[in-house]
Amino acid sequence: MSSAFITATVAIAAALGVAGVAGMWHNRRSGVLRGNAEPLEVDVSDLGLSRTGPTIVHFSAVWCGPCAGVRRVVNQVCTDIGEVAHVEIDMDANPAAARKLSVMSLPTTFIFDAEGRQRYRTAGVPKVADLRSALEPLLA
Repeated sequence: MSSAFITATVAIAAALGVAGVAGMWHNRRSGVLRGNAEPLEVDVSDLGLSRTGPTIVHFSAVWCGPCAGVRRVVNQVCTDIGEVAHVEIDMDANPAAARKLSVMSLPTTFIFDAEGRQRYRTAGVPKVADLRSALEPLLA
């Protein structure tokens, strides 16, 4: 056997070993949920939140098709639970608010408590049950 053949064999074995370790590390991390850090303190005084109860805030735009679904769900929840305020923010008209809350996709829905702390966030059309369960502790 030549030294070139041995060197090539060792290099291939080393590459396979590194790939195997990287694959095991990747599989070990797959599906692992990381702890949810507390939301950053953000000044939300300009969003028009209620100071007497929770507020559902959702970001939308005229061109956003699923935003109509969010509007229906939020209106249903607000009708069923009278103490909940609703603020809809057009992302095109108020991009500063979207940046402030790191809104990257539409629709995005938040729930803030009476003190202005974020208690819930979701992207897409939320389910009525999810909004209600997020609001229940804030209404007690």
